[in-house]
Amino acid sequence: MPTVSNEAWIVQLMLVPKSVRPWVRNLTIRRARPADDETDIEFALHDDSPMSSWVRRAEQGDPAGIFDVGTAYRLPEHAQGQLLVGDGTALPAILSILDATPSSLATEVCLEVAAAADIRSVEAPAGVRVHWFSRDGEDVRPGTLALDAVRRASLPSGRFHTWVAGESRLATAVRRHLVNDRGVPKQDISFFGYWRLGRSAPA
Repeated sequence: MPTVSNEAWIVQLMLVPKSVRPWVRNLTIRRARPADDETDIEFALHDDSPMSSWVRRAEQGDPAGIFDVGTAYRLPEHAQGQLLVGDGTALPAILSILDATPSSLATEVCLEVAAAADIRSVEAPAGVRVHWFSRDGEDVRPGTLALDAVRRASLPSGRFHTWVAGESRLATAVRRHLVNDRGVPKQDISFFGYWRLGRSAPA
């Protein structure tokens, strides 16, 4: 396990010989219950990727290490609203953000999932509108439906903060659209390519 608490943990990990280097993935926990020593983690399975393969074969009692790298989402004080966009891999993070969203904050959410069975009921504050999109029967690249929804969406009034994550092209395309076509300041957008179609992270 890494021993440093800053970004140097990645370098520390990569210096470990490949023959003994553990597979590492950054995940957003869905919910933590310290009093019960429990943590909820949701996984989006992708074919035979290292993470998906491990999840499918993991059994109770199998060892796994958890290294806390902190919380990434901080809503700016000036934000009068927020736009949250993601695919299935961003679902835990977006639901966690909604858990902490005040009812007074106007929030638009665009969530794309692989199948209609992945759509769930979301308990959200009154000011939150959640829009689900399923790729069931759609022969499209992951992220396409969420991106199209953002292009058609009525954005929150006033200055708002956007958080978008998921397949790499979704994250960059949403940012490009908001900046170039909607005039949203770049500093008001946080975007993260959690994964790239057809490729697996090296560690």
